[in-house]
Amino acid sequence: MSVRKREWTTRLGEQREAWIVDYTDGAGKRHIDTFERKKDADAYEAKVKVDVNAGTHIAHDTNLTVASVADKWIKGVEAEGRERTTVRQYRQHITHHIVPRIGAIRLSKLTRGHVEHFRDGLISGDKKLSPAMARKVFVSFKSMLRAVHCSHLADNMRVGGSKRDKHKLEVGRDIPTTAEVKRLIEAAADNPKLWTFLKVVALTGLRSSELLGLRWADVDLRGGELHVRQRADRYGVIGPPKTDSSRRTVPLGPDLALALKQWKLACPKGEADLVFPTATGTVDNYNNVLRSLEPIMKAAGVMTKGGEPKYALHAFRHFFASWCINPKDRGGRELTAKVVQTLLGHTSITMTLDVYGHLFPSGNDRTELAASEKALLG
Repeated sequence: MSVRKREWTTRLGEQREAWIVDYTDGAGKRHIDTFERKKDADAYEAKVKVDVNAGTHIAHDTNLTVASVADKWIKGVEAEGRERTTVRQYRQHITHHIVPRIGAIRLSKLTRGHVEHFRDGLISGDKKLSPAMARKVFVSFKSMLRAVHCSHLADNMRVGGSKRDKHKLEVGRDIPTTAEVKRLIEAAADNPKLWTFLKVVALTGLRSSELLGLRWADVDLRGGELHVRQRADRYGVIGPPKTDSSRRTVPLGPDLALALKQWKLACPKGEADLVFPTATGTVDNYNNVLRSLEPIMKAAGVMTKGGEPKYALHAFRHFFASWCINPKDRGGRELTAKVVQTLLGHTSITMTLDVYGHLFPSGNDRTELAASEKALLG
């Protein structure tokens, strides 16, 4: 890397001079930038030296736009073999939210100010997104920048949300009540598949994709446990669980094990060895399952005021979590947060507490407090 003076004569015979910064970037590509004043060249050389060493330098002659970076990034995601549902979500972020807002800017001209303006536009103005969607889009955008070694442009930026406004799950609104789950299972008594399915989803907390990909080979009826080793995406493609934490073992109570043993005798057979397949033994579709459950919900009276099914499948995962958390005198299992995290397959206990922390006992039981105080002080 060097700064040197360049002198030349124009066609009109005028003497000119300029200062050149000659350097090689982190990828081994040579660059030459010209400045009118030596102090500007020296300042640029000093900055480039720091950025190249840190791996954050973007050359002035980079022609990539943010849209080009997005295209390059999504191709990389596909090359990694990510699931089609994941790629589809990323493409939607790019097509509908990233490229229309900031896609025309050249990467070499992109500044933290541009990134901040983009971030703020996701959560304000006429085209603002929901907080949850804005967070997802901004995470995708930051992943794009990281792929071209420009993550420093969004360092310490995030789409936040007020904890005061954060929606807390409520029993009877987001989480089925025990009475509702009982009514649903009773209403499905004439349909062995749905009767068993409802019991499994309520008493194991499996995600819908894990349920649709569950194999009989992963159900140990004698040992009373099932193993989550694969899942089926929305396209019916079988693949591994999304994270290492999703691979887990869930215990089965004797009643649930008996229900599964009875269903196994009637279950349609197929090459995939699925527990809840279609009539031909293939992977069932999430929407088909919801449609089949709709008359069950109507019969059980588990509907909204508008006459729609009150809960989606994920609500039963919430029910399972609340059952694990609730104290034993309320029919719960009274498990610790760490055990609940493991059973749900969460990547961290923070995730478990963020979603279900308010359901755990508060520790302000006055009777228990009085007894502990007396035992301590006499």
